[in-house]
Amino acid sequence: MLVYAPALLAAMNGELDTDVASWTWTLHTSAYTPDRVTHDYVNDLTGELATGAGYTSGGVAMAATRTRTAANSWGTSRANSTAYTLGTVVRPATGNGFLYRAVVAGSSGASIPTFPTVVGTTVVDGTVTWLNVGTAITVINTAAPVWNSATFTGVRYAVLSYRAAGTAATQPLVAYADFVTDRAGQSGSFTVNPPPQGIVHLFTS
Repeated sequence: MLVYAPALLAAMNGELDTDVASWTWTLHTSAYTPDRVTHDYVNDLTGELATGAGYTSGGVAMAATRTRTAANSWGTSRANSTAYTLGTVVRPATGNGFLYRAVVAGSSGASIPTFPTVVGTTVVDGTVTWLNVGTAITVINTAAPVWNSATFTGVRYAVLSYRAAGTAATQPLVAYADFVTDRAGQSGSFTVNPPPQGIVHLFTS
């Protein structure tokens, strides 16, 4: 799941409200080319599936959750000889008050590294590189959207946006999933599963 860079600014500006059930998932074909840097509002989207074959134009709206966790209470601790994907957030097994995000994916080493305690500094751990991202994390997440009896084809992206504002030009884009190749409903349920650690991460230094 990739977060649009302007979504972080939207969150800080109060444009995203997890108390309003206007977090909307839409499905798009390869006619849309996401730009994480410049795409900021729904009016940048193209290639949404048309209504039919188990899909309704405008997508699926739902509520979101927002949780804040102090570093030493974060549920994922770093382990020896373990594979980590890009963006995974961990704390040391013995908490030191800081969180670390994988900025280079890989496998951790066979022994515990010396984690830096200055925000913005890194440590190499096996083939993983960890970045100190702060003392607490706020996570925004939604449930998995589901389209039942789906027979649509050509799905390349699922896009999450926040649509409480009045027009497409003021409705923030949040994140998207790239399926790499086109996917189809195959007459069953088409489900998009958010990442286990949530969709949007905001860190406190």
